[in-house]
Amino acid sequence: MTHRHPAPGTPVAGPAHTPPDDLHTRLHARLDAAARAWLDHALAEAAAHPGGHGPISAWELRLAEAGRRCGPVHADAARVLVLYAARADTDALTRVYRQGTADERRAVLHALPHLVADAGALPLVEDALRTNDTRLLAAAVGPYAARHLAAHAWRHAVLKCLFTGVPLDAVADLLRRARGDTELARMLDDYAAERTAAGRRVPDDLHRVLTLTGAGTPPHTTDDPHGKES
Repeated sequence: MTHRHPAPGTPVAGPAHTPPDDLHTRLHARLDAAARAWLDHALAEAAAHPGGHGPISAWELRLAEAGRRCGPVHADAARVLVLYAARADTDALTRVYRQGTADERRAVLHALPHLVADAGALPLVEDALRTNDTRLLAAAVGPYAARHLAAHAWRHAVLKCLFTGVPLDAVADLLRRARGDTELARMLDDYAAERTAAGRRVPDDLHRVLTLTGAGTPPHTTDDPHGKES
């Protein structure tokens, strides 16, 4: 049997969901020789000089280079691996998040489940959930939020995804957290009623999550094909 390597332009799925060793293997298979050499050097450098050294550490500079060196398709995975190799703690992750670009902030969010065991980095998730950057929002509702975000904040995160058009497939552990959540069902029903009253289509994802809560179809929705999109 011939083993086929993934195409160079195929992204590595789920950097927040994939164990770092597996992420490294999958990314390596997708990079060209120059990008692989850069990644190997960046990871070795981060492992040799972890944490913070001076106003900015060498591995933080590699985060800024990742898009150019590995390409935008693979930059998220590369940045997560650099953060993991550097054993970045909550303080370091917070510094990168606060000072970094949107791409670097997204990488920090993806790296949280690999690096932070407690709820100490929740302020970063909460900050991302206040934005309207859909890629940042999608990263914010990953496994770390599923583990640590309180019920009230998690429900509002689900609504924020619906409001901004972030697919709810991005919400980690959706089935477990939505199951039997009557308050989430009430919030979804209210949101569906508001959209229907405004003549706007109710997102398909809303019906799916409402079913997960056990509440069924919201009574206020309409099948009118002429409802307006937001």
